[in-house]
Amino acid sequence: MKRVCLMSALSLLLTATAATQPAHEQGGVTRALAVLAPLKGSGVHGVVTFEAVEHGVRVVADITGLAPGKHGFHIHEFGDCSSDDGTSAGGHFNPEGMPHSMPSSDKRHAGDMGNVEAGSDGKAHLEYVDAVMKLSGEHSIVGHAVIVHEKEDDMKTQPTGNAGARVACGVIGIGKGK
Repeated sequence: MKRVCLMSALSLLLTATAATQPAHEQGGVTRALAVLAPLKGSGVHGVVTFEAVEHGVRVVADITGLAPGKHGFHIHEFGDCSSDDGTSAGGHFNPEGMPHSMPSSDKRHAGDMGNVEAGSDGKAHLEYVDAVMKLSGEHSIVGHAVIVHEKEDDMKTQPTGNAGARVACGVIGIGKGK
């Protein structure tokens, strides 16, 4: 009888503890976002959201202040946007040691998101589902940085896609659930 009561008490304690833990401590991050700020006075701003969906992570980016054309768009290894040129964010987030490639490739950096394309008004919108990206666990993107580059990512030059200087940076944080 004492054992049953002890087990019931332990079960209630564990349930109460789990209920008071934030979702990210329970392994259940469902939404994250990065607010992009300009680097070196570029004037590039934006917001990138990441939402867990059935087949991966839905990425939605809205960016302004870009030169017309394509711009490399990646997650970098450190959540550090403190340098004026964005180099404090390190290289591409690549926990599996894969080659640089396009976002549709199975063999690519976890941070390879391809390009955003700005119109003549300097605005870019991108939306897709990424099958490699993770919001929780050992290879989570949370805490890393999103970088927008000045030039197009050619998706083949190793290890960066030859995308040029960094024009905006934002650290990925846990977002409020819907």
